[in-house]
Amino acid sequence: MQQTSDARELDLALLFTDLSGYTALTEIHGALTASDIVLQFCRLAQACLEPGVRFINSIGDDVFCAGDDALAVVGSALKLRDAAENEPYFPRIRMGIHRGPIIEREGRLFGAPINLTSRLADNAQGGQILCSAPIAEAVRVLAEIEVRPAGERHFKNVARPVSVFELVRSVAARVPGAVDPVCRMQVEIGRAVAVIEYAGAAYFFCSPECARAFRESPDIYLAA
Repeated sequence: MQQTSDARELDLALLFTDLSGYTALTEIHGALTASDIVLQFCRLAQACLEPGVRFINSIGDDVFCAGDDALAVVGSALKLRDAAENEPYFPRIRMGIHRGPIIEREGRLFGAPINLTSRLADNAQGGQILCSAPIAEAVRVLAEIEVRPAGERHFKNVARPVSVFELVRSVAARVPGAVDPVCRMQVEIGRAVAVIEYAGAAYFFCSPECARAFRESPDIYLAA
């Protein structure tokens, strides 16, 4: 039997984050552009980490970070969201934060809390931070953060329903622009390459390719 003397049990705050609409972005702009955005996303994530928060790994457009201090992890998440929103022509990001006991072996983390954190991120919308009750309780000391109940949700491979909360800045750091309905990238309204009015609403585009795709099949992208 393999020895487990190298295993350590830790209680960590966990952060999963990814790019909202990454598949759509890849389809319209190609894998090379998508890879540039993912690499920039990883650089932004590493630059936004507060002391004590570690960049664990990245797979595809998923980024996984962890730290002992829940407030430091939440602070890192807020900084990263702000940084992504200030990047020109960059997708919005979505985030999940949870805390729980995990096992560390050979520099890798294992445990059910990791799965739950990933599920929280998967359920978030672009620009949204979802968290579990332990994180919500920890951040109540921060006057600049509003904790909004988001109800109980059932997640795959999680036996019981989970109470979910959304973390929102009491005062927004920045008012986001529009979102390209085709590739899901953020677009500054004043710098949009194209604007199309459809069904009484205006839609803003980052590129001629996205505008052309929308003109050909608007209902497909609006349904998505």
